[in-house]
Amino acid sequence: MIVEWLGRPRDRRSSRGPADDDPQPPPVPRHLAPGRPRPARAAGPGGRGPGRAGAAPPRPLAGRPLPRPAPPFHIRVLPLVRRAARICALGFLGAYDVRAKAVLEPQARWIADAGVGAIALSWWGRGSDQDANVPYVMDVMKDHDVKVTFALEPYADYRGQRYASDILYLIEQYGDKRGWDAFLVLKNEDGSEGPVFKGFRCILPRESTDCHGVTRPVDDYTPDAVWRAQTDGLRDALRRDFDHVTLLADSLEFARTPASGFDGIGIYDNNVGPETYAGYAAGASRAGLLFSFNVNPGFDSIVPRTIPDCYAPPAFVPAAAGLDFARADDRERAAQLSQQRIVDSFAGTVQVQTDPALTNARRGFFLVYINSFNEWHEGHAFEPMKDAADLTPAERSLGYHNPARGDYRLATLGRLVQGVLAGGGGSFDRRPRRGLSWPA
Repeated sequence: MIVEWLGRPRDRRSSRGPADDDPQPPPVPRHLAPGRPRPARAAGPGGRGPGRAGAAPPRPLAGRPLPRPAPPFHIRVLPLVRRAARICALGFLGAYDVRAKAVLEPQARWIADAGVGAIALSWWGRGSDQDANVPYVMDVMKDHDVKVTFALEPYADYRGQRYASDILYLIEQYGDKRGWDAFLVLKNEDGSEGPVFKGFRCILPRESTDCHGVTRPVDDYTPDAVWRAQTDGLRDALRRDFDHVTLLADSLEFARTPASGFDGIGIYDNNVGPETYAGYAAGASRAGLLFSFNVNPGFDSIVPRTIPDCYAPPAFVPAAAGLDFARADDRERAAQLSQQRIVDSFAGTVQVQTDPALTNARRGFFLVYINSFNEWHEGHAFEPMKDAADLTPAERSLGYHNPARGDYRLATLGRLVQGVLAGGGGSFDRRPRRGLSWPA
């Protein structure tokens, strides 16, 4: 499983084209040159890493198989700098900067304790703050036996033209140059191995019509032919180094996605409910696509200070009538609904990914994304919140939605993970400390 780790809101994109002073695509890495031997890697948690004698056996969920015939089970997570007044709930660590060691260390420990094998870093292009933070995040995650992969964000309108070179950059910088100490390389049931990358806003319409009936071009639209040239070129560059590279698009378009060269779909939107997973998985399979539907607690978003034209406030997910977050009993009702959404989405994604009639099971591919670890501004963070009783009077005045038990999401996830792992494992819940089942 991979948990989503956010670095920056998704609506901030450059509308300009490439400039002379933009970071330029790197040359093809030396290890990708024709005839270069494939880098040696040994099996490790969540995929392959550098070989070392006496390596510890994989932690549960990081490479351990589900009961056959299901392939290995993996998970995903994202980092976010939080602004305490603009989120729906306050985290156990308060408002923080993800670059702080005092923040990253407990986060990595919580992720590992939940049985999560990897995080998917939200990546906003070369030279971005998020890119600069990657080495330190990988250092900390490596110390906790958590692998790292990447979710490529729409950092610029022209980013589709750099898709292949961006991924080659990530592989060279954070795989090759680090000796593959923390980069996630997935192993399928047949033993074939390769990295996996997820992209957001890849398959878009050429135009869109707003609430006033005005139709405009979509600024970051990338033609399918451009995507296809990028994905084909990337596979050609990597064919001597990996058995395959798995490219996922955040799309439910089952004609254009394979035409653009993507291997499958990785759905981010928590509004896509688990009751739809079976139908979409069948559609993806008919198109020959792999699929990954996320485990999520629903959606509870903030309303922006400045309301843009045509804005409609997002509804609380799962749907609930008459929620009043000023009332403690309604905050608990919202938490119960969120907890049930975790249970239902977990069961739904495991069911479709292990269905022998569908693409994933036929190809021995299994990958679960968890949305998200710390995307607080959309209200779906699995990172522990403060217990409601621990909020200060000043914090309560901001109207946070914290329930009585702030760690219920991660605790629920951990119990579900332990329940499906072959070979079982120890009790998930730890001895409470400061009212939490997670060490502070």
